[in-house]
Amino acid sequence: MKFKIAILLALFSVGIASAQLKKWTLVECVTYAVENNLSVAQFELDLDNAKIDRSDALGAFLPDLNASTSASGNTGLSFDPTNNEPVTTTIFTASGNITSSATLFDGLRNYKRLHRAELNAIANQYRLEDLKDDIRLMVANAYLQVVSNKESLKVFRAQYAVTEQDLKRTKELVESGVVPRGDQLEIEATAATQEQQIVNAESLVLISRINLAQLLQITDYENFDIAQEEFDIPPSDILNNSAKTIFAKALTFRNDIKFSQSGVDLASKDVEIAKGARYPTLSAFFNYNTRYSDQNLDPVTGELIGFKEQLYINDGISYGAQLNIPIFNGFSTRNNIERSKISLLKAKLQLEQDKLDLETNINQAYVDVTNFYKSYEAAEKTLEARRLAYEYSKERFNVGLMNAFDFSQAQSRVDNAEAEVIRTKYDYIFRLKILEFYFGIPIRLN
Repeated sequence: MKFKIAILLALFSVGIASAQLKKWTLVECVTYAVENNLSVAQFELDLDNAKIDRSDALGAFLPDLNASTSASGNTGLSFDPTNNEPVTTTIFTASGNITSSATLFDGLRNYKRLHRAELNAIANQYRLEDLKDDIRLMVANAYLQVVSNKESLKVFRAQYAVTEQDLKRTKELVESGVVPRGDQLEIEATAATQEQQIVNAESLVLISRINLAQLLQITDYENFDIAQEEFDIPPSDILNNSAKTIFAKALTFRNDIKFSQSGVDLASKDVEIAKGARYPTLSAFFNYNTRYSDQNLDPVTGELIGFKEQLYINDGISYGAQLNIPIFNGFSTRNNIERSKISLLKAKLQLEQDKLDLETNINQAYVDVTNFYKSYEAAEKTLEARRLAYEYSKERFNVGLMNAFDFSQAQSRVDNAEAEVIRTKYDYIFRLKILEFYFGIPIRLN
């Protein structure tokens, strides 16, 4: 028994360790964020409500059916409901009825409410999908930020390792009297600066990991980390399309535009519903009722008529139709129509504004892709030149033709150039993915 318990505890410990050491890929982060985001859950509930509204609209076409029953006792003077005659005694009575009514015509408002409920469900679906699109972009950006900070940290550590070797070699030269002690102090200052860069980079990695974890609704920041994924500059022919072409295609599938358009459709339907209040309303009803009294006696035998027999004898039905014609209602119908028209105009303006915002964002993304790629190319050329200059400076320093200060400046310029390459690389990748996303291409970095 103890052996089994030990095995279970060991397996449990392994499971915990595996969960803590889980490394999240970009695809896993995006999927998890969409499935667990609180705003997504709220929007899904709104969608469920919209579907219930559709059920309400369908139910308005059906006749209602209600049943009621009552029982009472009276002592003293009262009226027997079975014959409406006054009696002075203790009397027990019971009654029941079933009523059904239906709207036959109401200016087609029920039909239009049903159509509006269907449009509202579609609009909530568009809003939900638009939120998911925004989450995918935010998670991708946060994920790339962690990758970028980790690569920068890796570079700083590699540079510090090189500096340590230089410092070791410089100490040997100082001890042998080849170079002055000031050169050693300069290299030590460079090493201290790089140590500070490593500390700052580690802080940036931690902060970016926390930001990503918060997007995923994960609170165990200490054990949260991403997988060791490397992202190269992906091939893309998106710039073969003009910004105008990308915008035209985006209008056909973007969920934010569809949601805005559905707002116009809903407002148009509200105007039609408001106008329907001008028309007469025709309704019909049907009622079945019956009653019982313990004072209802047989006129021949003088005995109390049985319960079932009384229900049969005293039942009756009523039916009819009712027509309500609106004549004057304090301008409420007219004002509701005018309010609906104003809401429609506002929805149309919002749609045009959303289109302008989308066009602006696409043009900005298009320019960003071009500019950030040029910045990346320039950063790579700068890095190559800095590395060559550093190797040349290193050779001169080793033979005593360059002091330690100038040598450390050459190394610092290489450090800055490598950090700039990493920054511009991931800035370009993210801007490229944004532009592709506007063109309908899913976010994939590998």
